[in-house]
Amino acid sequence: MLHLLQFASPALPVGAYSYSQGLEAAIEQGRVRDAAAARNWMASMLHEVLARWDAPVFWRLLRAHAAGDAAAAACWAERFLASRDTAELRAETVQMGFSLGRLLAELELAPAADGEEAYLSALARAVHALGIRREDALLAMLFGWAENQVLVCVKSIPLGQVAGQRLLLSLRPEIELAAQAAQELDDSELSSWAPGLSLLSMQHEVQHGRLYRS
Repeated sequence: MLHLLQFASPALPVGAYSYSQGLEAAIEQGRVRDAAAARNWMASMLHEVLARWDAPVFWRLLRAHAAGDAAAAACWAERFLASRDTAELRAETVQMGFSLGRLLAELELAPAADGEEAYLSALARAVHALGIRREDALLAMLFGWAENQVLVCVKSIPLGQVAGQRLLLSLRPEIELAAQAAQELDDSELSSWAPGLSLLSMQHEVQHGRLYRS
């Protein structure tokens, strides 16, 4: 549990706080302008994006490392990296993957990866090295995503701190459902198709006065 808390902490030096994953562009365009709209955005992202691709891929990476199946781990890591279809989303996962991989090496928990590594791949290696339960790691990954999205809203809409915590608390059932779906989907049911998010990400590349890197 202590290992999980450490590696799920926003204080982990991997730079997660500097990315919004398209949310800043949605706020700029007026699509997310209050707490209710923010919750709808995050719930939709959880069910339509993370539960259908990011979380199931992470679950497969966790299982591959637990089984010692290096080929499967490499396959899913490559597929996830290939699914980042904008420059910002790819740069985000590569930068965070590099930072986490370097941290694992400096802490002597796991060797640094050869070449580019997606963040979820590095996180799965950390989970395996520290003996964290896979189910807990999956929930922590989704919660960490939601927490970061809430922080973006607190800073950029802006929302008050209490409103942000109320929003995060309200997302608990959505996070649990996304985690459950991630464990139950067959490979043929996975999908990274999210054209609206991709368009927002590309528009964010040229957004004036932005605070976040994606």
